[in-house]
Amino acid sequence: MPFINVKTNVRLDDMKKQSILKQLSKSITLIPGKSEEYVMCAVEDNIPMIFHGESAQPIAMVEVSILHSAPKHAYESLTAELCKIMQTEAGVDGGNCYVKFAETEYWGVNSFMF
Repeated sequence: MPFINVKTNVRLDDMKKQSILKQLSKSITLIPGKSEEYVMCAVEDNIPMIFHGESAQPIAMVEVSILHSAPKHAYESLTAELCKIMQTEAGVDGGNCYVKFAETEYWGVNSFMF
């Protein structure tokens, strides 16, 4: 039940958003036991953001929520992939792309708890 949410100050056209969404969806398989079948992804673009006291540079915040936990090396691999996606698709340098992981003990869908 992963969820990947991207917030960026970069304005993205619909084709770029769709490309990012598809790549985010595939990237979740870097976490053992997680599949594209259950991942939900979102991209929020053109958001006023500031980093290093400056707002003119392309920046991004990527939040990844997963059910339970994963090994650190999997988070490292996913971080590298997410930063690569944002660099390639949105021009966000890896040093300007934060990735935050949240491990959730419980996750519900359609009145069912995992």
